[in-house]
This record gives sequence, structure tokens and C-alpha cells, in this order.
Amino acid sequence: MNRTATMKRLMVPMFFVAGFAMGGGAFVPPQYVGDASALRSVTNRAFTGIPSVAVAAKGRLWATWYAGPTPNEDSNNYVVLSTSGDGGVSWKEILVVDPDGTGPRRTFDPQLWIAPDGKLRWTWTDRFHGPRFVGNQGSWPDRDNYPEDDGLWMMVLDDPNSETTVWQPPVCVARGVMMGKPLALSTGEWVFPVCVWFADVSSQMVVSTDKGKTWTIRGGAGMPYEDRLFDEQALLERKDGSILEMARTKTGIRESVSSDRGKTWSQLVPSQVKHTSARFFLRRLNSGNVLLVKHGPLYKDVGRSQLTAYLSKDDGATWEGGLMLDERLGVSYPDGQQTADDVIRIIYDYDRTGARQILMASFREEDVMSGKTDSPTVGLRRLVSQGSGGRQKSAK
Repeated sequence: MNRTATMKRLMVPMFFVAGFAMGGGAFVPPQYVGDASALRSVTNRAFTGIPSVAVAAKGRLWATWYAGPTPNEDSNNYVVLSTSGDGGVSWKEILVVDPDGTGPRRTFDPQLWIAPDGKLRWTWTDRFHGPRFVGNQGSWPDRDNYPEDDGLWMMVLDDPNSETTVWQPPVCVARGVMMGKPLALSTGEWVFPVCVWFADVSSQMVVSTDKGKTWTIRGGAGMPYEDRLFDEQALLERKDGSILEMARTKTGIRESVSSDRGKTWSQLVPSQVKHTSARFFLRRLNSGNVLLVKHGPLYKDVGRSQLTAYLSKDDGATWEGGLMLDERLGVSYPDGQQTADDVIRIIYDYDRTGARQILMASFREEDVMSGKTDSPTVGLRRLVSQGSGGRQKSAK
């Protein structure tokens, strides 16, 4: 790709962020932040998946995921941002972020969050996809060192009720990947659940005490070496003030607890909840109960199928209900938000290199308890995006 032409299309200023190093230099902002050009169009996507959703105060929906023209998680990946002003009936892609086109960098694992200040925060990770990285979930010849290349970037939208609001420039806020929803603690602190894959202290709590202006690592839990993979942790502040962490491992879910606001953590131990090695969704609801969206029955690993919602009335000690959102093989990576009207929306992907769909389900807490999908308050498999085209074989 022509670097000069790419720079001209950039919609936000470029700058270097002090304090981070990647490939011997500073973490570099993406070369392209703009609309979906032909290279990045929905009809040139052989890969689509790993979504997140957020809903503004007045009901505007925002969705993000990452995609690419090849059917892989590779250097061609870029992140997509889409919005809906009609409750999810129709969607419009607003932005894509691509670090360097067909170069060795990739953006992936985006996340959306409406913070307590009402602003929308959009994050993603930028990685140098160089010779040290081999395959997807394959082997890393130097895997204990490569996470130093992962930069967590963030853009802020001051008014997410409008699709035309100008975004603030991207800022690098941490090193690592954030796959779980951020949360605001009862103390007023904001927390990013950041993971640094394969590191000794891999499941980290990155905290802001000044409403998102600055971020620092407060502490983290260490994943046992034999079970390390992609932590993708979710955090929950319990009613007694302690913080529960549930993290993805090779063998399912492990749990850890912090009683000092995230400074120190108990050993990550296997959870009673059984799960395949994939992301799940954990969140406190307006009622005070806790929502868990996972694959299959509570105590059985069924692979990436049977995406189901459960409730806990005792901060995750026990779980009830069971609303099946999508039973098909190939559904994965739920993320969601409950709004003030008590509607819960869960976004997920289906068949990342085949159907290439981003889908959404909507329901209420009582639907989770009843388990009835024919309720008038339940909406399933609503299409957000469907990729097509692209190269069906990886470029050599």
C-alpha cells in the first residue's frame, strides 16, 4: 500500500506515545482511521468476528468487531465500528482502523464501553505481526516476549447519541489486550481488565482514578503456566467490595479474588462453571443480580455452541435459569450491555470464515429465569453484519 496515500486519508492526527516501545521504537498510531475503503469493505471480508456492543443513553447502538480480506487472524486484520439509530433494524459502518494496510501490524480484539461520564470509549489492540508469531493458537517460538508488542489503544466519542460527533484522536493507554468489559467501581475508579498473554502476571487490572485521563496497572493474577492461553478475563465487583475475576484458560475458566481493590489476588483456581476455551460474558444487572453468558449447561463443556444466559443472585456463588440464545456450532464471543429500560443486548459472532455474521440477541432478566425463547420480549439472531468476498486462501 502507498504510505503517502494512506496518510492523506487519515481522519485524526498522528502522534507518538511516550513510555511504550514496540519493535525498538515508540508505539505508533494507526495509519488509517476512516471509512471502509474497497480494501476494507464488507464485500471483501473473508474473516469477521470477535464483537462488542454499547448503547448510548438515548438508545443509539454501537457495535465493533474485527475483520480481514483473508480467512485468518493475521496481519491483514482491521477493526470496524458500526452504529444503529433504529434499535438495530439497520446498521451503518462509521469507521475502520487499520494500522498499516497490508503491512506487518494488525488491529484486533476491540471493545466498546459507555463510561459513567456518558462518553463512548472504543479500544483495540495493535500488534506487530512479525516472524515471532506463527499461526492462530499455534506456536510462539518466543511467546514469553512477544506480548510486549501489544498496544491497547483507545478513542473517545463525547456524544455517542449522534453518529456525526467528532472522535478524539487515538491514545495508547496500556500494554496488552482487553477482551472483557470495563467497569466502574463503587469507589469511582474505572477499571480495564487487560491481559498480557503468557506473562507471569497476565490477568491485570488497569485503573484510572481521574475519569480516564491516565491509566496505571494496580495488580494482577498469575495464570498457572500449564493452563496459560488467552486470559480474556471478566471482572465483577461483589457486594462485599471484593473483586471476582473469571479468566479463560486452556481447560476452561479459572477464578481469583482480590480483597484490596485489585492490588493482590488469590491463586487462579478452576471454576465450578465448566466451559470451553473461549470468551464468556459476566456483568452485574440493574437489579443487582449477575448475568453470565456462556456455552452450554453450567457444568458441561459443549464446545463453541449453545450460547446460553444464566443469572446469579449471590454474586456468582450459584446460578439459575438458562435462556438459549443460539444453539448452533460456531457461535462465540458474547459481549453485552443492559440499558436503563432493563433490556439486555448480547452481541456475538457466528461462523467467522463461512457465514461471517455478527448477530445480536435481546431479552430481559425474567426471560433468563423462564428460559422461554417465545416470549415477546426475546429477540434472537438479529443481523448486525455479514461479510462476504475476500481471499478464501491466505496469501503466501
